[in-house]
Amino acid sequence: MRFSLWPNAVFPAREIVSEARDADAAGWHGVWIADHYMPNTGDRSVVPGVTHEAWALLPAIAATTERVRIGSLVAPTSVHHPAVLANRVATIDHLSQGRMTLGIGAGWQVNEHAAYGIELSAPGERLERLEEACAVISSLLREPRTTFAGKHYQLDDAPCDPKPVNGHLPLLVGGGGEQRTLRIAARYADEWNAWATPDVFKHKSGVLDGHCDKVGRDPGAIRRSTQALVFLSRDESWLARFRDQPPGMPRLVGTPSEVVDQVGAYQAVGVDELIVPDWTMGPAERTHETLELFWTEVASQFR
Repeated sequence: MRFSLWPNAVFPAREIVSEARDADAAGWHGVWIADHYMPNTGDRSVVPGVTHEAWALLPAIAATTERVRIGSLVAPTSVHHPAVLANRVATIDHLSQGRMTLGIGAGWQVNEHAAYGIELSAPGERLERLEEACAVISSLLREPRTTFAGKHYQLDDAPCDPKPVNGHLPLLVGGGGEQRTLRIAARYADEWNAWATPDVFKHKSGVLDGHCDKVGRDPGAIRRSTQALVFLSRDESWLARFRDQPPGMPRLVGTPSEVVDQVGAYQAVGVDELIVPDWTMGPAERTHETLELFWTEVASQFR
């Protein structure tokens, strides 16, 4: 199993880049950046809060690291035109010497669409856009020219140069919708990602396998990744407040040995890459200590 880092975009930009450099030096597999513009409120309301922009951070990380993979988790096709994304990721791939992954999804955050006047269409239309975007991006990154006549996107003899460094830039499709999103992933994705507990991940991964069978794709060709919030410490008094919290987002909670067992449950259901958000780890110094503890005491048991 591989382990990647997901820095919180609320931290100062230099701290985010520094954290990525530390992950690169330590041996983490990847660094992912969320593609959002403001804190999520669940509705149209906007609250104060810093959110650094993903497509400004990713080139900085690409240029200042040496081996770690980098990527967007995930770029909403409700916001970005696929031709712009394809050209953008190709250049960042060259900055990183071939370490870029493009993660895309249909888009969902209500307040950023409302605040900026970006249409957040009905789910069915968003998924239509995502599927067309996957086709457009795949063609632009691989073919000399792309002509595409879709419902939402039209391209006429369109170039995308330079091409990716290694000839193929991985595409990650994010989301857990079983009827449409996982079918799109089966057709186009090199990697699929969704928030999930081990049980939910096992179920949805099986659904993805079924879609692969229907489209004639080897399920083994698609890497599988997920993420969970991390509450890790040797301090039992600190951990006590998190142990009995009601279920919400997937979480890893406990001492290093307990978290090893929890990570093992993800490995057992076929997770190829576990992504660790640093969002719950506190200020920079404590975040650094927690990530080092995770890397040396937890991740080391699976490498």
